[in-house]
Amino acid sequence: MPEPQSGSTLCLRPEGFRRMAWVEWGPSEHPLVVCAHGLTRSGRDFDFLARALTPRYHVVCPDILGRGQSDWLADSAGYAYPGYLSDMTTLISRFGSPPTLWIGTSMGGLIGMLLAALSGSPVQYLVMNDVGPFISDASLESIRNYVGDTPLFPDYSDAKAQILDRYADFGPIPESRQDHFVRSSLKSDSEGGGFRFHYDPAIGLPLRAAAGQDVDLWPVWESLTIPVLVLRGERSSLLSRETANRMGMRPGTSVIEVKECGHAPSLMEEDQIRLVTKWIFSIL
Repeated sequence: MPEPQSGSTLCLRPEGFRRMAWVEWGPSEHPLVVCAHGLTRSGRDFDFLARALTPRYHVVCPDILGRGQSDWLADSAGYAYPGYLSDMTTLISRFGSPPTLWIGTSMGGLIGMLLAALSGSPVQYLVMNDVGPFISDASLESIRNYVGDTPLFPDYSDAKAQILDRYADFGPIPESRQDHFVRSSLKSDSEGGGFRFHYDPAIGLPLRAAAGQDVDLWPVWESLTIPVLVLRGERSSLLSRETANRMGMRPGTSVIEVKECGHAPSLMEEDQIRLVTKWIFSIL
């Protein structure tokens, strides 16, 4: 299977231009699929799903600003949805015209939902991985507690053990894919040696600033008129079964509960990949 091509796109922010890195898979003339990761992850989480989609689609997986190979922001207030929507619009414009299929995990799913709800949106198909229009403040507490921490891992084996433990809720990741998952979570520490997480610790500051408030985007969800697949980890602490069931009442929505995981299904395990590809192949 061919390796992805990598590149970057310049995004305009109030502080100036910032470089957003991405990898792309498949011929550019095929329908565009954008895969957007969760709060502390990167676009390389989608490598295995992207390979499965490559024969039919052109798949682009960005590292959202502040993560992976992308630039960090000087002003942490920019790590918020208005900026992300602008950046993703720039990305879609770079790669082609609608219709676009959007696959988003957690934060990436909310970005896709917000884009899809806008008039004239290029996002015409949507997969929301373990996220919905209502998130209780209590369910965000555990994320607020860890997202800003920047431990130094003295060596790779220590990093691997701690990362697999931290992300255990992602569900079973095949042993052959665990090193990929771990290495895409890390960057080398230039000062102390060893490794640190790849993301800017400041990405958690806007989340902490909003503590005490539920996320309620039901009007946005109810305005959607496109096909949507909702995945929910059976032990998810972020997407309640009640919220998922209510989402499933909207016409054009399919809801699937993913066994043996919480928040959020990794989309690296073959059964999970098949759930997504089967739905996509049936509609586009």
